[in-house]
Amino acid sequence: MANVITAPQYDPLVTAKNLATKSVAAQQDKLTKQTALANTTAAALNNLKLAMSAFQSTMTTMSSSKSLLSQSATFSNTAYGSGTADATAVAGSYSFFVQQLATASQTSYSGLASSPAAGSGTLAVRIGDPLAPVTADNSFDIDLSAADKDADGNLTPQEIAAAINGNSKNNSRVTASIVTIGNQAQLVLTSNLTGKENAVTLDASSVTNTALTKALVTDAATNIKEVVKAQDAIVWLGAKDTGTQITQASNTFTNVTGVKMTFTKAMNTGDAPVTVTVATDSGGTATNVQAFVDAYNKLKSVLDGLASSGDPDKNVAAGIFAHDSGLNALRSNLNNLLRQSVGGVSLVSYGVTANRDGTLSLNTAKLTAKLASNPGDLDKLFGNNSLSAPSGVLGGLDKALGQWSNITKGQLVQRLDANTSLQKSLSKSTDLLTSQYNTAYKRFLDQYTRLQVMQEQMYKTVDMFDAMFGNDKS
Repeated sequence: MANVITAPQYDPLVTAKNLATKSVAAQQDKLTKQTALANTTAAALNNLKLAMSAFQSTMTTMSSSKSLLSQSATFSNTAYGSGTADATAVAGSYSFFVQQLATASQTSYSGLASSPAAGSGTLAVRIGDPLAPVTADNSFDIDLSAADKDADGNLTPQEIAAAINGNSKNNSRVTASIVTIGNQAQLVLTSNLTGKENAVTLDASSVTNTALTKALVTDAATNIKEVVKAQDAIVWLGAKDTGTQITQASNTFTNVTGVKMTFTKAMNTGDAPVTVTVATDSGGTATNVQAFVDAYNKLKSVLDGLASSGDPDKNVAAGIFAHDSGLNALRSNLNNLLRQSVGGVSLVSYGVTANRDGTLSLNTAKLTAKLASNPGDLDKLFGNNSLSAPSGVLGGLDKALGQWSNITKGQLVQRLDANTSLQKSLSKSTDLLTSQYNTAYKRFLDQYTRLQVMQEQMYKTVDMFDAMFGNDKS
């Protein structure tokens, strides 16, 4: 009966991999956890950076607007116009009589027909007084020969209109169009600006085209029609003839500081002046304050999430900075700053209150009531976050956040730099551990490959002895 020798069977590749993995397992587990924490920290810090930047941007916008107070300019009869007011407007009422509205000139030119383009000369478009000295501001020339865009040798009214509209010196001041009446094309010029100073006319003194000269000069009385006469707006501050007359080219008036009024209808003799009332717009002001409330709540949501202690009962994990004293100090500081009093008033005075979770909410009714009695202190309370003279709530909040957001020495940049250094160090450690793994793998692979060879040789020797000395006879 043959002798039987048995030994464990090894796959050198699998065995080497398993042993090499085991040799670095503890280090790998520690390194993986450290790397994950560093990556999570980086993401959290960048998220916090964005949240702070967004809130500070909102405060900067509020500061640059000069006032949270929204003003309105209301017409007693909106048929005559509408108005707006900015923060510089002073509350009050103003009476206006609209004698006439400013209009834009419109003139039609008939008798124009297709004529030879070559040697047609130059047609000048004049803006304003046609007798005034020619300047780049009040005139531009049309080369009639170059206006023949289809190069058929003929110049049509349509090509003249296109040349006027496309002239680089027009600057959209004049619009030329074609109106066809009784199969006859009429060139219509319309000023895009109102007022006498923007009236549009054609100067054909340099036109050498006989047909055009006849239409624009010889037969001018018949062919040229003033469709709409350019005129200035005339508005009286107060009653007509007894108030102060204001004349200008536009229907939009800015004579009252901080107020823009656009008149849309002229009055008849005997009509009462329209009253424009400038006052605090509580609805617009509430919108401005709500923007601050919303921006703060977004920042607080990020801060609370990062510093949350979690809830094991509800399977809610703690925030990455749950035990960070610096972040918790910032949260406490911001909360205290929101409660501060400036000049005897606080956010609560104007309807901004803290909820149980620390978020803010706005009571518009309380805000409106406070604005009615004391609108001026709202801007003093909020102040500004300017670098030169920060003040109020905005100044305090910006200073507190600046300790974190300062781009050279703030907490955020310091922590991000430190975390980046840690990530680089962990990356090097990962490379080193990979090298250790590879070395161990090669060593184990060599050892178990040689063991496998020895086993195979042993099996062959056993087989040889069996062949030589084995007794298979029954």
